[in-house]
Amino acid sequence: MKKLLLLSLVLLLSSCEKSNLEYRHDFEKSYALWLQFKASCNDSYVYQVNNYSWVGVSWETTITIENGIPVRRSFKMNLPVNYPYEVPAEVREWVEEASDLNTHEDSSAAYPFTVDEIYEKARTEWLIKRDNARICFEALNNGLISSCGYVKDGCYDGCFTGIRIGFIWKIQTLL
Repeated sequence: MKKLLLLSLVLLLSSCEKSNLEYRHDFEKSYALWLQFKASCNDSYVYQVNNYSWVGVSWETTITIENGIPVRRSFKMNLPVNYPYEVPAEVREWVEEASDLNTHEDSSAAYPFTVDEIYEKARTEWLIKRDNARICFEALNNGLISSCGYVKDGCYDGCFTGIRIGFIWKIQTLL
């Protein structure tokens, strides 16, 4: 509780200074909720990153964090019904456990960041004001980050830099 009060004080004091962050208020509100969520589940949770392409291919990466450490990453690619290319089953779907985490290096799977690391990337990279890009931030996962990133002006396909999170759940919720 003391840490949460200290964070709130720091956020309040820093809100008086000029910011280079888009969606600063929304980000700070979401981050405070994240800290509460993280404490309530002992930093053990699962989240899913979703992506898609203009040709109808979509994929999801589900990442499990236990006590603040990534311990599992699963990946599933969904192809449209009449997709013209053959994609081997072992490329379309796989699971990595702690001992072999990140062994599918050439995959479209999301890197197994902790949500703390995702909020840090949001704060230091994805939400930085840019003259040449549209920036987005959404917190549709009960106030937790759900979409954060930017698209450079003039780009119309596959240009999103950031993350889309479909859900963040406490591990206890799954049992």
